Amino acid sequence: MVDEHNQMISDWLEHNHQEIQKGKIRVFSLDECHVCAGDICGYGWGDRKERREVDLDNYRDSQTYYGALDCVSGEVILSAYKTANSSSTIDFIKHLQRRSEGAQIVLVWDGASYHRSQEFRNFLAEVNTDKQWNVHCLRFAPYAPSENPIENIWGQAKKLLQQMHQRCQSFKLTKKLFELFIEYRLFTMPNLGTYEAFSIIIQE
Repeated sequence: MVDEHNQMISDWLEHNHQEIQKGKIRVFSLDECHVCAGDICGYGWGDRKERREVDLDNYRDSQTYYGALDCVSGEVILSAYKTANSSSTIDFIKHLQRRSEGAQIVLVWDGASYHRSQEFRNFLAEVNTDKQWNVHCLRFAPYAPSENPIENIWGQAKKLLQQMHQRCQSFKLTKKLFELFIEYRLFTMPNLGTYEAFSIIIQE
């Protein structure tokens, strides 16, 4: 099933390759990321190999982020939300539209329920017309997060938080570090050539 979905995505991108390269279509790898206080280690080792406690406001504190990786430019657009649901999804896509200056946008993502809800389908019906589509969705195979390039970036960001756990003495600081990591592009851009669905994008 993974191969079938990847081929479907690749075929669509190949068919629209020229428009993508001209910037008329923006292709986003999109996913939600949930940063939790528990993602960072609650203790560390000092110079004397003694365990040092790191105070956290609340181990259960969490923040939901929506992120979209532009698969051509490498730009990551990030927004924070209270939770991931249909309303948040629609709001984030409207944000992507504003950032895309009239270009059509393609969302390549998973099959989360709020990506398929009636509320979201109603939104698509509003923004797409018979003459021109403005938002198009392509779906990864179920339970295949490794096929989504932005998952690689989420992993890099969370690894940084773990490495800097001694400085993350509040969840507010944890969130700030996460956001700065994305804003200043401190991540290594995933090699799209290793992703079957996206390899066509890097071809000249």
